[in-house]
Amino acid sequence: MSSVEPVKDTTRSVAEHRGDFPILARPMNDRPLAFLDSAASAQKPECVIEAEARCYREYYANIHRGVYQLSQRSTDAYERARGKVAELLNAPDAREVVFVRGTTEAINLVAWSFVRPRLGPGDEILITGMEHHSNIVPWQLVCEETGAKLVVSPVTDDGEVDLEDFRARLGPRTKFASVVHVSNALGTINPVAEMVAAAQAADVPTLVDGAQAVPHGGADVQAIGCDFYCFSGHKLYGPSGIGALWGRYELLRHMRPYQGGGEMIRYVTFEKSAFAAPPQRFEAGTPNIAGAIGLGVAVDYVRAIGLERIGAHEGELLEYATARLREIDGLRIIGNAREKAGVISFVLDGVHPHDIGTILDQEGVAIRAGHHCAQPVMDRFGVPATVRASFGLYNTREDVDALVNALYRVKEFFG
Repeated sequence: MSSVEPVKDTTRSVAEHRGDFPILARPMNDRPLAFLDSAASAQKPECVIEAEARCYREYYANIHRGVYQLSQRSTDAYERARGKVAELLNAPDAREVVFVRGTTEAINLVAWSFVRPRLGPGDEILITGMEHHSNIVPWQLVCEETGAKLVVSPVTDDGEVDLEDFRARLGPRTKFASVVHVSNALGTINPVAEMVAAAQAADVPTLVDGAQAVPHGGADVQAIGCDFYCFSGHKLYGPSGIGALWGRYELLRHMRPYQGGGEMIRYVTFEKSAFAAPPQRFEAGTPNIAGAIGLGVAVDYVRAIGLERIGAHEGELLEYATARLREIDGLRIIGNAREKAGVISFVLDGVHPHDIGTILDQEGVAIRAGHHCAQPVMDRFGVPATVRASFGLYNTREDVDALVNALYRVKEFFG
C-alpha cells in the first residue's frame, strides 16, 4: 500500500503542541509539571482521550460479528486504525498488521508462533546486550524448551553495538535475530538496516523492537528490510494495552495461532478447527476496540505534526540537556553513542537514583529511576540503576532547566 502523508501542522512549533495534553496543565507540588518519562509511557493528547470516550459514548459494540449499525461502525473504525498503522510503518499490506497488547506480546507471539517450531538443540537466537527484558526473557523461555542457545552481541563502552561482532556471531546455527531499534536505557539508535542486511546475508529471519523508535522519528519496515517489527501504542501518545506487530504476510500465513478462541477461526467442530487468515488468526477474543481506535487517532496526530519534526525537536532537547548535565560535578552520563534518540541516563556520585527521583518529584520533575527493565545494561556499566530523563514532543528547554535546577538541590541536600 502507498503511504498517504497527512497535511502537516506547521503553524505551531512542535513544543507548542504541549497545550494539547490536559495533564501537563496540572501543577505538581505547586510547580509546573516537567514530565520527563515518555520512554516509559507518553502522555495523551485530548484528541486521543476524546476518541476513546466517543467510542464508548456513541457507537461501541463488538466487532466483526454483528450486522447491526453499532457493530458495523465499531468494526469500520477498528479496521481503519489498522490501515493507519500500516501507513505509519510503510507496510505493503494492512493485513500484515496484527493488533496486540504491546511490544511485549508481539515479541512473545513471534517467539512461540514463528521461532519455537523452527528450533532444535544447539540452534541459536542472536540478540544484543542492550535489549529490554521483553526481548530477552521470551527467547530464554523458548531456548529452555528446545535446547537452543541465546547468543548476545555485546555493547561497547559508548553504548553501541559492535557491528563486526554482530556479523561474526551470525553462523550456520543462528535461526533468528531479534534486535532493538532504539535502546530504552541508553537512547542508542542502532543501525538496524545494516544489522538486518547482515542477518539476511546469513539467511536469518529478523525482528526489530521499535517501541522507542516509532514515537521518536518513525520507522519504515520496507527500508529496514526486517521480517517482523513491533511497537506499543502507549509510547506513541496512544492508549495503553494496545500495540502492533507487523510481519511479512507470507510468514504470518504459515504461522500457528498464538492463542485459540473466538474470532481467530474459520470453523470449529469437536474434531478439528480451521484458522482464519492473518491478521485475525492472531487476534483471538474480543480485542481492545477503543484502544485500537485511539491508537489510530494518535497515529493521525503525530503524522500531522510530522515524525521527523518531532525527532528533530527531541534531538535538540537531548543536545541541550547533555550539555547542561555535564556542568554538574559528579554526574556521569551512561551511554554516549554517536546516534541517540531523546533518552539520557545518568548517575550522581554518592546518591542512589531512587533518592534522586524522590527529590525531583518534590520539585515537580517526573523522571524514571531504576534498571528500566534492562538489568543486563546496568550490569554492563557497573551500576545498580540510573536516573533516566526521556523526552516527548511536548517537552521544552524549561523542562530541562527544571531538571538541572532540581539536581543542584539534590546535591545541596546530600552535601
